[in-house]
Amino acid sequence: MLQIRPMFHFTARRIEAHVCICFVAYKVYKELERRLKINGINLSVDKVLNIAKTITTLKIKLPKSGEIITRTMFITPKHKLIEPLFDKKFWENF
Repeated sequence: MLQIRPMFHFTARRIEAHVCICFVAYKVYKELERRLKINGINLSVDKVLNIAKTITTLKIKLPKSGEIITRTMFITPKHKLIEPLFDKKFWENF
């Protein structure tokens, strides 16, 4: 069930926009929950989001070539649990 907290918008357009944003956020949450289950990651969406907040991605620009190298750091065991979420293949074919 979708529950929306009180809002303080006074025009119909703003109220509709707020409800739309809440609905989209709910759909994204439920889709992540579904994909976690399909891929055998036995964590709640809230736990995954808290772990993801502690993951760092480094971008390094090489001085001579100008090439940019990107690396995401999965350091702790919890980071390694959600590492598949950072792989493009995880999000394909659904």
